[in-house]
Amino acid sequence: MKITTSIVAKSALMLSIAAGIAACNQNKSADKPAAATTTAASATPAAADIVYINQDSIVSQYEYIKDMDKRLDAKGKAAQSDVQSRQQAIQREIADYQKNAATMSADQRQATEQRLQRKGQEFQQYQQNAGAQVQNDQVGEQTKLYEKLVAFTKDYAKEKGYKMVLTFKKGDPTMLYGDPSLDITADVIKKLNEAYAKDKK
Repeated sequence: MKITTSIVAKSALMLSIAAGIAACNQNKSADKPAAATTTAASATPAAADIVYINQDSIVSQYEYIKDMDKRLDAKGKAAQSDVQSRQQAIQREIADYQKNAATMSADQRQATEQRLQRKGQEFQQYQQNAGAQVQNDQVGEQTKLYEKLVAFTKDYAKEKGYKMVLTFKKGDPTMLYGDPSLDITADVIKKLNEAYAKDKK
């Protein structure tokens, strides 16, 4: 089983962000389309009850996510390298046995075969555990991201006076249109990165 992270992490990450940037100060008008929240093109986010964030931009521009992807990728590669190293060691032992089997006694062959079988079973279990650990690391990182985005969005909405913050991404049919004046993505990314830069110091 190949241990990979980047593709799996990215797709799971997209799902976690979709759930994570949630509605703040829940409003009875949540079922109304985002486009219906304003009737004038001159409306500004500061005067709006409902605004939205471009999820794709958050994924590509939020420095925390970039660093998270690097951490997950490094852990995945380290786990994969370790698994491959153990697999190669077992393969070498099997090759040595096959090379020397003809000169071994029946008892030696039986003992060696049993030992190699045990090692093979142990390796399979180790491989499964390594893959599970990589997945657990992904879930842990995504949970932290989820909590960070929810906490930030809640505080941000409260500060700006927004009743609801929506999110959308390309190909997501739940939000077909939003007036550009309601798009707060740039300011959110700016403040997210500023806060993360402070946390890193």
